[in-house]
Parts: sequence; structure tokens; C-alpha cells
Amino acid sequence: MYCDIIMVQDKLEFIGEIMNKEWSELNKEVKILLNKKTSFKDGIDKLIALRSFLFNEWKKAMSDLSIEDYSNQPFFNRGGYESKTIAYSIFHVFRIEDIVLNTLINNRQQIFIRDDYQYKMNSSIITTGNELKGESISDFSKTLVIEELWEYAKSVFEESNDWLLSIEYDDLKIVYFEIDKEKIRNTKTVAESEIWLIDYWCVKDIKGLLGMPFSRHWIMHLEASLRIRNRLVR
Repeated sequence: MYCDIIMVQDKLEFIGEIMNKEWSELNKEVKILLNKKTSFKDGIDKLIALRSFLFNEWKKAMSDLSIEDYSNQPFFNRGGYESKTIAYSIFHVFRIEDIVLNTLINNRQQIFIRDDYQYKMNSSIITTGNELKGESISDFSKTLVIEELWEYAKSVFEESNDWLLSIEYDDLKIVYFEIDKEKIRNTKTVAESEIWLIDYWCVKDIKGLLGMPFSRHWIMHLEASLRIRNRLVR
């Protein structure tokens, strides 16, 4: 089914509708497999396969866009993720994953800081971008070096996959406390106006985090990116 869908390059709106439903079903299958110790490893393998497919599809679907397209907001007046930009969605998804993976879970420096991606991609912020509203989203997106943005996304994607392969079923029960919230706050990588994000992440155990941000979050922003892409090229 994947191959048949991918090959229809001139019908991306159709592709979006079909694939979004399929992604959702695959995500449900992953959750079911992760629920049992006997199928946990199969669930991890399937989650990594889903993430790999989504990452490749995201890059492929955006491959014929101009640099300017990445900062366009064709649905500016709408609510929802499609009101943002493609560059913003990529940045936002992988900043959140980097923060959760490295600061919260692994207690180490974020890739964004460790590998100096703020300088490499010319980012005006080190946060998740949640605080940006309206035209500031487009203004921010215009400054980004898109090639480096994708390199950052790839680095986070690969490091997350390595971590996924390292965890065991019993790790799903790991929970977080006030000290973990403070650890994230101290990095200054979540805007003061968006501190609710830290509470949102830290109320979850590892099992909950596998859904948000390591899978479902991707799907929502990729769907939005496809809707933006479809409008720009039609």
C-alpha cells in the first residue's frame, strides 16, 4: 500500500487523506504491541519503522518546495497546525523531541545545544516555538537555514531511535517529579509563557511519552505540512 500511495506524486491531497488514516491505524497497532511484555520489542520495531516512514515521507513531500515556501502561511487565518509554516512544524517537532529525550529522559545536553544548531540553522530562538504567534511564525521561519534544519531533525530522529532500541518493557513505568520539571526549566529552552508544556510532559510516564512526542505529535504536524504543501503547489 505504501508504494502505491507514494508513486502518485501528482495527487498529494489524495495521498494525504489515505495516508493519514493509515498512519493513525499504524500508531494504534504500535500502542497495542507496547502494552504487553511479550510483544513489546515488536512494538518498538514497528514504532521505529513508522517513524522512519514518516520522516522519509516528510522530506520527500517537501523536496520540490522553494526555500520561500517553507516560511509561507497560506492558512494564516485558520486555527490548528496548518496555520503555521512547514519550517516551524519541523523545528517545533524536533525541538520538543530533543528536549524530552535528552533533558528529561536521558539527563544530558540537548543536540541543539551540544552541536550548536542555533548557529548552524540561524535560529533566533532556543525554545520549542510555542510562544510564537501570527506573523512572528513566518518571520522566524524566514531566518532558518533549511538544509541545517533538516540535519538537526535527522540527528534528533536517529538519536531517539537509538534510545528506543535500548529501553525495556519495565521502563514504560518510569515517572517524573518536580526535580525533573526544574531540570527542564533551568535549560531556558521552554518559554516562560509555555511552562505548561513541562507539566504536560512530566505528568506522563515513558509509555505516555512514546505517544507524545515520539509518534502522534509527528503525525499531526506532518499532516499540517502536507496541507500547506498542497495549497502552495496546486
